[in-house]
Amino acid sequence: MADISSPSESSLLGTTPDTEISPPSSPLGTNSTKSTDNTDNKPLDSARQIAKNKLAALTLEEKVSLLTAADFWRTKAIPAKGVPAAKTTDGPNGARGGIFVGGTKAALFPCGISLAATWNKSLLYSVGQHLADEVKARSADILLGPTVCMHRHPLGGRNFESFSEDPLLTGKLAAQYILGLQQKGVGAAIKHFVGNEQETNRNTIDSRVSERPLREIYLRPFEIAIRESSPWAVMSSYNLVNGVHADMNRHILQDILRGEWGYDGTVISDWDGINSTVESIQAGCDIEFPYSTKWRFEKAVRAVEDGTLSIEDVDRAAENALLLVSRAKGDDMSEELPEREDDRTKTRALIRDAGVQGLTLLKNEGSILPLDAKTTTIAVIGPNANRAIAGGGGSASLNPYYTTLPLESIRQAVADAGGLPENISYAVGCHINKWLPVASPFCSTSTTKETPGVTIDWFAGDQFGVPVLTQTRTNTDLFLWDSAPLAQVGPEWSAIATTYLTPTSTGRHTISFMSVGPGRLFVDGKQILDLWDWTEEGEAMFDGSVDYLVEVDMQAGVAVELQVRMTNELRPASKQKQFNTTHRYGGCRIGFKEQDRVDYLEQAVAAAGAADVAVVVVGVDAEWESEGYDRQTMDLPLDGSQDRLIEAVLAVNPNTVVINQSGSPVSMPWADKVPAIMQAWYQGQEAGNALADVLFGKANPSGKLPCTFPRRLQDTPAYHNWPGENLEVVYGEGLYIGYRHYERASIPPLFAFGHGLSYTTFEYGRPSISRKVLGDAPGETVDITLAVSNIGSVGGAETVQVYVHDEKSRLPRPEKELAAFEKVFLDAGETKHIQIPLDKYAVGYYDTAIGRWIAEQGRFDVLIGSSSADIRRSISFEVEESFTWVV
Repeated sequence: MADISSPSESSLLGTTPDTEISPPSSPLGTNSTKSTDNTDNKPLDSARQIAKNKLAALTLEEKVSLLTAADFWRTKAIPAKGVPAAKTTDGPNGARGGIFVGGTKAALFPCGISLAATWNKSLLYSVGQHLADEVKARSADILLGPTVCMHRHPLGGRNFESFSEDPLLTGKLAAQYILGLQQKGVGAAIKHFVGNEQETNRNTIDSRVSERPLREIYLRPFEIAIRESSPWAVMSSYNLVNGVHADMNRHILQDILRGEWGYDGTVISDWDGINSTVESIQAGCDIEFPYSTKWRFEKAVRAVEDGTLSIEDVDRAAENALLLVSRAKGDDMSEELPEREDDRTKTRALIRDAGVQGLTLLKNEGSILPLDAKTTTIAVIGPNANRAIAGGGGSASLNPYYTTLPLESIRQAVADAGGLPENISYAVGCHINKWLPVASPFCSTSTTKETPGVTIDWFAGDQFGVPVLTQTRTNTDLFLWDSAPLAQVGPEWSAIATTYLTPTSTGRHTISFMSVGPGRLFVDGKQILDLWDWTEEGEAMFDGSVDYLVEVDMQAGVAVELQVRMTNELRPASKQKQFNTTHRYGGCRIGFKEQDRVDYLEQAVAAAGAADVAVVVVGVDAEWESEGYDRQTMDLPLDGSQDRLIEAVLAVNPNTVVINQSGSPVSMPWADKVPAIMQAWYQGQEAGNALADVLFGKANPSGKLPCTFPRRLQDTPAYHNWPGENLEVVYGEGLYIGYRHYERASIPPLFAFGHGLSYTTFEYGRPSISRKVLGDAPGETVDITLAVSNIGSVGGAETVQVYVHDEKSRLPRPEKELAAFEKVFLDAGETKHIQIPLDKYAVGYYDTAIGRWIAEQGRFDVLIGSSSADIRRSISFEVEESFTWVV
């Protein structure tokens, strides 16, 4: 962004005492006008009327001031006119609060794709309810989520944060998540609207997508969520859509969102996602985030005065801004409380249950799983076995209350079952660090090692001098984009970060250094890396240099002083002209790794050979899969080391179970050889415990893939046009993303959409249908009734997936499309009858010739199965006469 200065200091405690944003003039009290149930029209009507009344009392300048945030996270308050501020917080899988790294501890839920793998709508509602409590604990009012962008390509950097390749699955789950949030009085900001399926050049890429796939694939999850849950806010995306930036795109914001769908909420920009003064306001992007003087304020006032922007456009946007605040805060002008922790037992249990339900058993030949915790000797192997791979990187990340590790949870499960500690061995096998691990565990603020962390001396201006503030940070990940004390140092600053690193062994160890702005690294007073004028960019989310490494001879137990001198001048310097600013973010990252002295692969082979079963925990992590950049390959990192590890372990132990932790598909060249494979996603703070529950049969896996796992990257639908060229990406695959593509092209995937095994067996009865003809009467449905039986020996859950095939249509259609799904829990030997309604949305497609949705006359086959490739039953109905609709 051009200007990140803020009128208040909001970065240190997540609160803004004694400012216009959070005035202390009135006591904390009840909020009688705050909406707590968004399913009722009265709270919305009340909030809208409050907004109208307050708008009438504002001057033009005050109205315009509402159209830009007050700081990084809060809307603008106007205390004199009774307008409070509302606070937003990231993100979709937990409420982080005001600090990006090392802030208030928070509950870390499974990531979006793991939640989607549960296929459980009621669970998503419960997640929303608990997230609402977490948002309130951060003294916030609006959660920036859910993320509902489509999984167009397996390399998408934020796939883990989104739900699925299928728009219906995404929309239905998102709607329940939003209802759970908003029925507890916390707003949802569904994102990113629309066409943000990649991180490469995300601010400038033009997503060229034709109208029919735009409607049927990319807009549809938003349409479903808005129709079924009315999110308080919609966040516009960074990218262009067919040549026009999303924040100023009249077609998607005015014609579709406001016009056809009748959306009566607030549109906010993604952070630094405004690209004009007049056009964005006219199109309907109501609030710009974060605070910036680049586009609005005086420029918007002048535009009204010179007639290029109408007062009606300003009034509409300001009223929508006031609407969001009214829904979130009512008339509550009390001071914003400090953020707090709220580590609840019930939330822990829900996260563990969500993790269990998301774990997806892909293969289990010979019924290797579940394992006997008491008698089985197990070699736990792999780079992710003794690490907390709980979430992906970027704005979805947070500081969790705690984490659970696979190795620790497996050991605890064995101990609880009465097994011997020596039954569990461990070997790392290989390392997969994209960057060296942060140096924090080895660092303290002095040579006495009493206080962990880093000391930062802050200076006003970028020339150092006399410190105006000294802080202590716990982490050597010092990306300071949202936590520089701007109120004290101003928009241009310099800083010196000092820490004392004490190695545990003697050797030639490695230090890494990455700088956002100008930076120099000193070791014991000697400059060893000069990145003052760096030009080669790395993949850090918020800009930064590549990660530079230097080897240093160190003695065990002897501290070395590390010091970084840095400013927030923009680098590379060439960007100063591009962004029309000289200063932006600042910060650095210091990593550290001690010298290796063992052969990790040899250790792993020895451990596997001596055990009954080898459990190999592989995958990626938040460094490889993150907001800000896309993956470069579908292969497991690093340089084939994990594939070689699996092959070597399998060679000495045929009873090998591979656990893959990733937020999107990975290549599995060993898949045909390994007898058991489980997709573990990113499972949040209970990841280790959830995995142990399923490994040892305490819980039965019920996850189903929300995305197709291809055999090769070359098989994927967007392979030929990813990630585009010359800042343009053509969605040339059209409707055929995910399973639609693999079925149309007759390309067998590695694991099909909707696939997931259980420790028991389910049988589907013959379906019946309530009527043979679907008409166009309001609310008319065709109801499918089906018996599902658990014919195995243990309880479990099955997700019944209902696809619809149009036997003949005027325009080409996918072979089948997901139309409904239902998860059913069954004890051993139990049978339940489920009823699934199908309405016009199950059969319609968008016809660009008439600009409407159409259900064409003809026969529709209902295909009922356990995955898109495992259809168990079918039945048919008809549409006797074609009919159309808009929404």
